[in-house]
Amino acid sequence: MPIKAPSKNPVTIEAVRPNAGLEAQYRKQLNKLIEEMHNSILYWLSAAYKSNTPEMAQDASPAVELRNTMRKLSRQWMRNFNKGANKLAKHFAKSVFDRTDDSLKAKLKKSGFSVEFKMTSSVNDVFQATVGEQVSLIKSIASKHLSEVEGMVMRSVTQGRDLGTLTKELKERYGLTKKRAALISRDQNNKATATINRARQEELGITEAIWMHSHAGKEPRPSHVAADGKKYKIADGMYLDGKWTWPGVEINCRCVSRSVIPGFE
Repeated sequence: MPIKAPSKNPVTIEAVRPNAGLEAQYRKQLNKLIEEMHNSILYWLSAAYKSNTPEMAQDASPAVELRNTMRKLSRQWMRNFNKGANKLAKHFAKSVFDRTDDSLKAKLKKSGFSVEFKMTSSVNDVFQATVGEQVSLIKSIASKHLSEVEGMVMRSVTQGRDLGTLTKELKERYGLTKKRAALISRDQNNKATATINRARQEELGITEAIWMHSHAGKEPRPSHVAADGKKYKIADGMYLDGKWTWPGVEINCRCVSRSVIPGFE
């Protein structure tokens, strides 16, 4: 049932913000998977390199041996990530949804409104979409990392590089993959929070909100800075940079919204 302010004047409630603890937890879980994959790759590639003695080279070339090792590792770790992705994605999505609902209820209660949320069909659609996106992103971390590593291994063999050089390159790639995981954790925490908050706003009959720029980040989008404090229709979003969008949806966007609860006419 739509909620209304107790007077003709609308009420603006505090913004629901992403929870930093959930972001850190998600990043930690992703990093654990990435570290296990990295250590496994280092161990087995090192063993393959060392096994390529002159005697062994009579039966199989170093390139073939390393390629076969890498392909086995790729299959193994894609299975591992595929297996863990769904469970991790569901846990993350449920944590964000519960936290966002609790936060919105608290903001509403502070302004004098008491509500109870249920898992409606429209909200469940948002939940399932969030889970699906996380599963895809988690799998993509392994896919991209393993593809890059396989290319590095093949180039290492063809260019006659030693194990030390390859190990250094693998560590650099590991660092880049961890940075990507950090971006995914932050971005998806922001996006999931914004998406469930918007679904609840619409469910409560809240049709307008005020865009609030985060004033964070080294290179803020000028359009998002300009949108700060402006009212927009929740169903449509705000037209920025040639498209309709909402706070927290664009990659690396940390903007939030303040719900405007209409008064009695």
